[in-house]
Amino acid sequence: MANMKDIVYFDLETQKSFSAVGGSKHKDKMGMSVGVTYSTMTGKYHVYDEEHVDDLVNQLVAADLVVGYNHIQFDYPVLQAYTIYDLASQTLNLDMMLDLQDKLDFRLKLDSIATSSLGTGKTADGLDALRWWNQYQKTKDESFMMKIAEYCCYDVKVTKCVHEYGIEHGLVHYEDKGGERAEVAVSW
Repeated sequence: MANMKDIVYFDLETQKSFSAVGGSKHKDKMGMSVGVTYSTMTGKYHVYDEEHVDDLVNQLVAADLVVGYNHIQFDYPVLQAYTIYDLASQTLNLDMMLDLQDKLDFRLKLDSIATSSLGTGKTADGLDALRWWNQYQKTKDESFMMKIAEYCCYDVKVTKCVHEYGIEHGLVHYEDKGGERAEVAVSW
């Protein structure tokens, strides 16, 4: 991966929950509240609202590698409502969750890996982001959008740090079902 020009770390938050759109089969109806990327080429975070989703999609399509956590099965299906690109097939991806699931035969939460590998976890969860979106919709108070953006930026940072940890150490740690610290080899 040393020859990669632009690795783009990516996450998004939605406007609606699974229950609000009739279940997980309707991710394309969830809407994006905020999308965040970190580009190794620019060295910067980029925050996108729904009005600028085309810029987000273009950045993902142009990237040499998109790294995320469950972005193939969640974030991309949400974005599909906004683009004609088939994001999963028209981008080069490392979905760390899917990679780890293939190795372990079960799903790990990003927070479990981050806490065990980095000593720090997520700052909130997707339900908080949904509440903030609803508050923004009611009040038009931009501070709620800022909370979503900050949370999403932090998730992208955690994703980036977990990825870098895996590259550096050839493994990541997680908490197993018995609460013990375990590890799994990765070749990212």
